[in-house]
Parts: sequence; structure tokens; C-alpha cells
Amino acid sequence: MSDGHMVLRRRSVHDGELAAYMWASGPVVVEQSILTPWRCCPYEHPARSIKDFSLSHGKDSRSSDGSDGDENKERGNWSSKGDYLLSMVGYAVGLGNVWRFPYLTYQNGGGAFLIPYTLMLALAGLPLFFMECSLGQFASQGPIYVWRILPLFQGVGFTMVIISAFVSVYYNVIIAYAIYYLFASFQKVLPWSECFSWADEFCSKTQIVNDCNTTLHGEIIHANYTFVTSNNLTCINGTINYKPVQFPSEQYWNKVALQRSSGLDETGNVVWYLALCLLLAWMIVAAALFKGIKSSGKVVYFTALFPYVILLILLVRGATLEGAMDGIQYYIGRQSNFTKLMEAEVWKDAATQIFYSLSVAWGGLVALSSYNRFNNNCYSDAITVCVVNCVTSVFAGFAVFSILGHMAFVSQRPVSEVVNSGFNLAFVAYPEALSKLPVSPLWSFLFFFMLLLLGLDSQFASIETLTTTIQDFFPRVMKKLRIPVTMGLCTVLFLLGLICVTEAGIYWVNLIDHFCAGWGILFSAVLEVAGVVYIYGGNRFIQDIEMMIGHKSRLFWLWWRICWFFVTPALLMAILLWSLATFSPPSYGSVQYPTWGSAVGWCMIIFCVIWIPIVAIVKIVKAEGTLFERIASCCQPAANWGPYLERHRGERYSHMVDPKKEKEHEIPTVFGLIYTQ
Repeated sequence: MSDGHMVLRRRSVHDGELAAYMWASGPVVVEQSILTPWRCCPYEHPARSIKDFSLSHGKDSRSSDGSDGDENKERGNWSSKGDYLLSMVGYAVGLGNVWRFPYLTYQNGGGAFLIPYTLMLALAGLPLFFMECSLGQFASQGPIYVWRILPLFQGVGFTMVIISAFVSVYYNVIIAYAIYYLFASFQKVLPWSECFSWADEFCSKTQIVNDCNTTLHGEIIHANYTFVTSNNLTCINGTINYKPVQFPSEQYWNKVALQRSSGLDETGNVVWYLALCLLLAWMIVAAALFKGIKSSGKVVYFTALFPYVILLILLVRGATLEGAMDGIQYYIGRQSNFTKLMEAEVWKDAATQIFYSLSVAWGGLVALSSYNRFNNNCYSDAITVCVVNCVTSVFAGFAVFSILGHMAFVSQRPVSEVVNSGFNLAFVAYPEALSKLPVSPLWSFLFFFMLLLLGLDSQFASIETLTTTIQDFFPRVMKKLRIPVTMGLCTVLFLLGLICVTEAGIYWVNLIDHFCAGWGILFSAVLEVAGVVYIYGGNRFIQDIEMMIGHKSRLFWLWWRICWFFVTPALLMAILLWSLATFSPPSYGSVQYPTWGSAVGWCMIIFCVIWIPIVAIVKIVKAEGTLFERIASCCQPAANWGPYLERHRGERYSHMVDPKKEKEHEIPTVFGLIYTQ
């Protein structure tokens, strides 16, 4: 092969077909091996790509249009393009679109925040999203085996999967919270609408005056409000001090729903109704995934689409309320502050929100895309999902702030005092606002049903990431025992999540989120981009993509080259360094975590990322040659890297070893790469 000729090994083909190929390909050398079947191994030419060349007459020769069933008989494919797109949208559009983005927009200049948000989408989010979709689809492998592209970095795949497992444990606990509130909404009067028997003296729907200045016998005195009212006096304007009160919804969240203890040290008992809600959440996930993508791909038609119906209903209802425009003005109207764009914190928040909102570097995008047909247009898919995700975030903000604006109007407070994010928005501020509406149980039911669906979509993809990894390692087991394996996985994760439904459960949820869903993912993303672009080769990767979506002009790839080679890795490094520099010990509200709690958090994240150096060392040890040759071989694609099906390998990957074989190393020599089989 070193002289540029092509070696032709015998295959079971028609003579006419063989002659035509030999005539078109120039001079050939024919050699026969007694031990192995004959096959065509053309010399790879970088400027030429045969996208759909195959001489086989086996199962792989089926039509790729889906008329004859799955293209990949072993792993399976999405039943339709809609299944895949809605699964991706459901994975990307999650709780953060509703409870984090609106607050960030308000906090960082209102409408002005959309400028850095859109730029970060184009420069960091979309390039990384497109890269992961292309990787999974090209190799038809999950987040670990896809790193046959660069064996030295295969530990990055392990890190992604382990972090996804940790996050799946607490994410379903949040879904359990939504289920609990969903059931609590089936009452004529919402249980958090008033200060009932569970409330203390600080519970109030309005502000309570504590003391003030007043005039008594011609003299100005400072007195408590009880004295003022008992003597029929009035407070002097501007001197009133209010008691630190809590809305009924806040006390209900802490005292009833969570039964929250004083801190991580006080674990307390398992909150039985939350445990049952958690069990129900895992039962729903297991039921949706019992046939893998074949079942979940149908469920998402409801779980991914219906939240938009609910958001529209909430927006229309909110827009008709008094004070709604005040809330919207704070969100994206005249309160917009363009001077905020001069602050680095705003740009960091925009980049971070895009990064986490699109769910890149978690392994889920690779896993879901691995079930695509080889020639699916992953480019248009990536743009579609990213745009839908960002538009959803903006749209959700209108629904949230219109209701919060009404709440501020009714409680006679500025909007800034009722706006919050995260748990406090989803389970305190918004439920409080809904309780003030006529027919409040209906609106509460719709809101928490929406949260449930948004959470389930993301959870489906996270668990599919784990089952895809198991399938890549044990394909025969998953083919025969998919249902028991899926049920067993959900059972294990349910048991691990029980610590999160104790009286100290919210502290554990916050701890896992603080450590595992932070810079560990950023670190994986940096290595992912660097490995694919700088070591494997960005231009080589582009050629792989063109094998799937067809040849594109150099102008088409100019933007992607600029992002992949320069802008995206630089932005990711900046976010990572910023996250490390501003890292603070975990806390929940005013409650600080004990030292051992922080130690547990560090142990979790170390357990996640330690596999990156461990796997790299194992790969180097298993390679052959000197240390330099071992490292060099591990920085080259494995012998079984490439399209999963032979029909798609064409000339560029005709040398490829069957992906199901174990051998993954190749040894560089002065004559080129000799693939050991």
C-alpha cells in the first residue's frame, strides 16, 4: 500500500462489479490470504471521499431511508427524525430555562443581556453542540466508545458518564418535588395560600410594621408598633421598620414539603411522601425507557411539546393581570440597562447559561446522536435544537415575569423584592403568585405539571446516556435483557437518591449540584474540544462530517473553523478559570456546610475526573514501543475508529477494524500507520 497502489482481497462479488471497480481505480495488486476473507483496502486519499461505497450484500446493504427498518441492526436507530429532534429538545430544554434564565436576564440588564447571550450561543454553545452531535452520529457509539477517536482521552467519556449518573440521582429528586406539589394542587384551597397551623409568627402575606417614629405630646419618640396603634398614633413617613416576615409559600416549602433540618449534620428521617414521589418519578422514567429509544422516542411527543402549551396558557393568563406589564418591563423592557454590558460578570453569566442550558459535555448529546442514521443532517439538527432552546428560555421569561409582576402589585412591593431563581422561584415565589389568582389550584397544577414534563425529558436523556454506555460495553446483554437492566439501573439510582429525601435532603441536592455540575463538566468540555481539534485534527474531523452530510465549501466551514480552533476553546478556558477562581464553599441560603460536607463534595468531583488520568495511563501501558511511541499511538485514532457499518466507510475508512473487536491501538511507523488486527 505504500506505493499508492490498491490491494484487493477477494470478496463475494459479481465479476462485472469487480471489473468495473478495478477499471475505475487504476492499477491494482491482487493478493490472496488463506486465513482471512478477501476485501478491498484502498489507500486513503485525503482529497477524495467515497461516502457510500460497499461491496457487501449482507444486512448492511439495506436502504437508509427507513423503509426497511433500522439501518444499524445491532444498536438500533430512531424510528423517525421527529423522535430524535424532540428527544434532543427535551434534553436541552429543562428546568433551568424556566427558573434560571429569566432571573439572569433581569439581573444582568434585562433585554441587554440577550446580546451576550446570543453571541455566546454562536461562539461557544452551537459549535460544541454540533461537534458532539457529529461525533456520536459518525461513530454510532456512546460517550465512552466514541473516544476511540483519541484513546488517550477516553477517560473524558468516563467522566461525562459518571457526572451524568450523579446528576441523575438528584435531578429526579427535583422532579419528585414537582410531583409532590402537583398532588398538593388537588385541593380547593392551596395549602400554601395562607399561614395555616404549620406557620410560625414570622409568616405573613403582607409586611408587618415592627417600630417607627411617632409624635406624642408634641415630642417625637421611637416606639414599637403595638404602642403606636394602642394609643391611636400614626407613624412618621420614612421611619417605619418592618419585621423580617416570610410568605406562606416559603414556610410551606421549608416546614411542610421538605421538613428541612437545621443543616447537613442533622440528617433526620426519610420524608416518606417525598420518597414515594421519588419512587413514582423513577417508575415513570423506567416505563418510558423500557425499550430504549423506541419507547422514549414516542413519549417525548407529549413530554417535549405539552410544556409549550402550558407556557402559552400561563403567558396569556399572566398578561391579563394587573401589574403584569411592570414585571415584563423589569424582565426585558424599559428597565433594560445596556451599561451592564461593560461588566465581565454579565458575559460570564451568558456563557455559563448557554453552556449548561444546551447540556453539552454531559455525554447525552453523543448518546442520543449515536442512534441516528449515518447520513442524517446533524448540522441542521444542531441549529434547530439550539435555536428552539434559546427561544424557549426567552418565551418562558415572559410567562414567569408577568405572574411575578402581578404578585408584586398585589403585595404592594417592587418587582425586585419578589424575583428569585432556582428552588426559590419554582417552589416559593411562583407558587405564591399563583395562589393569588382566581381558580388558583388549576394554575398551580398546570405549572407543576410543566415542571414535571421539563424535568422528565432531561432525565430520559441522562438515563439513556447510562444505558447506551452499558450497551456499548455489553451489546448482547442489552439486546436480551434491556428491560431488567434498565429497571435495575433505575432501582439503584432510586436507592442512592433516598439520602436526598431525608430532612437534610435539600442540602445533599445542593451539595451534589454545587460540585458535580460545576467545573468538572467545563474541564471535560475543554479536553473534548482540544482533543478533537488539535490532536485528532479539526480538518480531519470536518472530512468525517462531510462523509455524513455531503461536501461543503471552504466558506461554509470558515465559521466553524474559527470557533473550533480559536474562539470556543478560549471561551471554555476562560469560563473554567473563572469558575475555579470564584469557587466558594457550598451553602444553602444562610446555612453554611460543615467541613466534612465540603470534603464529601470534593471526593465526589475527584471521583468523577480522576478517570481522565487513570484511563490515559492504562492506555499508554497497554500500548507497545518506547514511551514516546506509546503516547504517540494513543494520540492516534484506534484501529476500530470510524463509521460503525461497513457500507459507510468508503475509501477513507476501508482499513478500519470491525468496531466490535477489542483491539484499539495502532503503532506509528516511518511508513505510515500499520493497523494491528
